[in-house]
Amino acid sequence: MKKFSVIGIGAGDPDHLTLQAVRAIGAADAFLILEKGEEKSDLTGLRRAMLDEHARPGHRLVEGRDPDRDRDPAAYAPTVDGWRSARAEIFERFIAEDLAEGETGAFLVWGDPSLYDSTLAILDEVLEHGRVAFEHEVVPGISSVSALLARHRTNLNRVGRPVQITTGRRLAEGWPQDVDDVVVMLDARHAFTAHLDRDLYIYWGAYVGTPDEILVSGKLSEVAGRIEELRTEARARKGWIMDTYLLRRP
Repeated sequence: MKKFSVIGIGAGDPDHLTLQAVRAIGAADAFLILEKGEEKSDLTGLRRAMLDEHARPGHRLVEGRDPDRDRDPAAYAPTVDGWRSARAEIFERFIAEDLAEGETGAFLVWGDPSLYDSTLAILDEVLEHGRVAFEHEVVPGISSVSALLARHRTNLNRVGRPVQITTGRRLAEGWPQDVDDVVVMLDARHAFTAHLDRDLYIYWGAYVGTPDEILVSGKLSEVAGRIEELRTEARARKGWIMDTYLLRRP
């Protein structure tokens, strides 16, 4: 039986690799690398550096082009479904054509594979097709959420209080009901600015765990403008941005 490992590699710091992740990388025969274009070549470069250090001699790299998708579609869910299906074709081809029986393939996932990542759902779609047979395992990683909170030296939860993890798209629609601590991911439009009238504290970070890391914390009404400036400048300079933040109501 062919095997496939989904390996969480952390938020960007090579030291985020767990011992389990290092062992899984060392056990794989071939790795699928999806290129995201020149703008994000440093992300691919970090993956390659991890493989150079931890993969066994003779491992194979299979490169593919990550499918493009509309980042601001009129119909969000169908667009994401179509993108996942295009990715599923790449994964299925890799398992069918680039792995021999008994070999193990692997894919390195930023952060943790279970938190706002599509790889596991994509593999489920490949299995549903029924055209290739394989077993797969998941190696958890340090998420951008845990890395952000560690850098800000604060907790995700408070005693007896619920926590919600959501997206910028949903936060723009309104503050979640009966929640005082909200972690926001995938915010392309500064959704926190819709809540400047609330008494909120923000812990924000971009490129957490990398040499480009930027951190800001403080009362939202006082630091929101600074975050917008930093985010706009960083995106223009690098061509992309990955940021996460916690909003906390006293």
